[in-house]
Amino acid sequence: MMQRALLRRFTPSLRRTFSTVEESAAAGMTLNFNLPHESIYVGAKVDQVIVPGVAGEYGVTADHVPLVAQLKPGVLQILHQGTAEAEKYFVAGGFSITHPNSTTDISCPEAVKIDDIDSASVTAAFEAAKSAFSSAEAGSQAAAEAQIDMEVNKAMAFAVGVSLA
Repeated sequence: MMQRALLRRFTPSLRRTFSTVEESAAAGMTLNFNLPHESIYVGAKVDQVIVPGVAGEYGVTADHVPLVAQLKPGVLQILHQGTAEAEKYFVAGGFSITHPNSTTDISCPEAVKIDDIDSASVTAAFEAAKSAFSSAEAGSQAAAEAQIDMEVNKAMAFAVGVSLA
């Protein structure tokens, strides 16, 4: 008797949950991708976003669990609805906030399309940062800034397929 009462009580909500998942997956998710000086996407409907999180790369789709993540330097991939190829941006860091309503906000200090990155410039910038790091006093602000430059340029080189030593 108790089982029937519980079953009657929860079956309609289970049906609603399953139909909501199907409907929202078909509608995709909403992406807001912002930089301090411009908004790249506001309210864009996309299928998936692949985020370079500090704890690891992860994909966000419709109905993803709410999540706040710090971004590391790497490739942010956006899969638009109806396309197979991802739009790729190199991001230097930032934050990703996924809300319960299938909306994800990406906020980065800087982002550039992978296709717009010049591999020779990245290599030169890495070498300059490496030189600055080796000539800086250990533990100084200059050493820390040079180390950050090296890490960002190394990640950018990896994104465009250049190997740095």
